Formats: sequence, structure tokens, C-alpha cells
Amino acid sequence: MRFLASLLALALVAGCGGNRLDRGDSGVVTRFSSGPISRACLSSDRKARTSRLCGCIQTVANQSLSGSDQRRASRFFEDPQRAHDVWMSKSPSDDAFWERYKVFAARSEQSCRGY
Repeated sequence: MRFLASLLALALVAGCGGNRLDRGDSGVVTRFSSGPISRACLSSDRKARTSRLCGCIQTVANQSLSGSDQRRASRFFEDPQRAHDVWMSKSPSDDAFWERYKVFAARSEQSCRGY
């Protein structure tokens, strides 16, 4: 009996933490991540921010952007003028970053809608 109670308690605890998973309407499991984008999102003053949304956006960032691109993009949350400056820049490296950022933004919008 004690073994069964311990096994039940272990199963309950195992289901409560660790990886944050969510099953959307599609039945696909989405892992929510933490990182520079997620932290910047959560610390922003945007009304729509939630840990689920920011974690979803970070997951897409992990799939779409390098670490240095993520750190650069995270600064856009605190200073939107930076994004505008990069967008308007004529530098080849800024243009390349902006193309990667646009792909990331489109994927985030599609993947994280509803969070």
C-alpha cells in the first residue's frame, strides 16, 4: 500500500513541473522556452504579454534566430526606435538581420496566435 501511494505521489509530482507543455487545438505539443526574447517580452509594458505568449515567441526565436540575433532583437522591446533604425539602415549586415527578423516575426505571429 505504501509503495502504491508513493508511486501515485511521484506520478502526480512528475506531471506538475519540468518542461512547460501545452496542447493546442491542433494536438501539437508546444514547448515554451526561456531566453533573451522571452525575458524582454515579459519585462515589456505591453498589455498582451503573458508567460505563455512570451515563451512561445522564444521557442520560435530558438528555431529562427541565432543567439546574437536574439539578443539584438530583444532590445527592440525596450527601445522600438532600434528596430526602426535597423529597418531604415542601408548596411548589408543590418539588411541581412532584418530579413531574418521578418521571418521570425511572421513565424511568431502564426505560431503564437491565441496565446
